[in-house]
Amino acid sequence: MGISTKFEVLKMSSRKTSGEKIRYMKRLKQNAPPPTWVTVRTNRKVRTNPKRRNWRVTKLKL
Repeated sequence: MGISTKFEVLKMSSRKTSGEKIRYMKRLKQNAPPPTWVTVRTNRKVRTNPKRRNWRVTKLKL
């Protein structure tokens, strides 16, 4: 767990357990777009993340 992740966990509400916060942080990191170097390396064949999730449309089951 990186240092930025620790600070992000501290920003969450206090009613969640620490394990729950860690799981939310994992989902938050998975929701990121692919890095630019991946797009460049694959000649723009990989442009989107197939596991991308919108917070309004799909809710997490934690």
